[in-house]
Amino acid sequence: MDLTGQKPEWAIGSAGDGDLTELLEKAWALRQANFPPEIEMNHPHKTTVISVTGQKCSLNCAHCGHHYLEGMMNIEEGRRWHQEKENASFLISGGSTKEGKVPFYQYLEEIRRLKGLGRLNLHVGLVDDYEAKLLGDLADTVSFDFVVDDQSIREVFGLNRSGEDYLRSYQLLRKYTRVTPHILVGLHQGRIAGEYRALAALREVGAQTLVFIVFRPTPGTRYALVAPPPPEEVASLLATARIMFPATPVILGCLRPGGSYRLKLDGLALRAGVNKIVNPAPELADLARTMGLTVIGGDECCVL
Repeated sequence: MDLTGQKPEWAIGSAGDGDLTELLEKAWALRQANFPPEIEMNHPHKTTVISVTGQKCSLNCAHCGHHYLEGMMNIEEGRRWHQEKENASFLISGGSTKEGKVPFYQYLEEIRRLKGLGRLNLHVGLVDDYEAKLLGDLADTVSFDFVVDDQSIREVFGLNRSGEDYLRSYQLLRKYTRVTPHILVGLHQGRIAGEYRALAALREVGAQTLVFIVFRPTPGTRYALVAPPPPEEVASLLATARIMFPATPVILGCLRPGGSYRLKLDGLALRAGVNKIVNPAPELADLARTMGLTVIGGDECCVL
């Protein structure tokens, strides 16, 4: 599979190609043809978020810099919190090793005990066949960051790995469990770099659901002063995903900038035909209703 091209023929609606309005109209028509007129607006307060490594991570990724581990609980804290709040599920993540792996395999017994308390979504990095098989016995679903751009992998993550390594891990996971690819839009310095190629690869190997998250400048990271991709470019990608995957659920996930950016992007995402939006802008429910959509609530991690 060729993951190296800069602008393949299938990059329908990529930035600068044609009229965004026309692209959104095509995506919306496909959404109407393949799904009921409803949108899930998800606020995942019933999912307990755990880092198996605490705040430790062997990488210093340009967009994260350990920041997102700070809001997670360790396994014991998460177990107590989960029972106290009567939550329904767990998102289990953690810092990465220098090989690009989240070392969940070092905490198998603790994770198995959590499985008796709720459903498990494990967010993992690269895996081999043995590790993928372990997840098949543990996870209700796996979230996997799907990156095919070699330069982004090297410069953002600091890993000497390739898009082929990520594709291989994704295919191994699919052998054993339900896995949801996550595409981070603007990962490479806030620019679209490999996202359309990621869609092409997924169309070839298959995906049950697609989740898109958006780069958010984060204080204390190497990308703290980098601007996120324009909402219109993100919307173009979302609409292209709907066109390429007309009957596949598309989700706009929890990570993306807030404020006026979120309001604009969320409105465009509706028009692009997404099926679910996590932590939407407050005004979005009214907009969805004017578009003829019934608003449905959700209170767990979007892939569960």
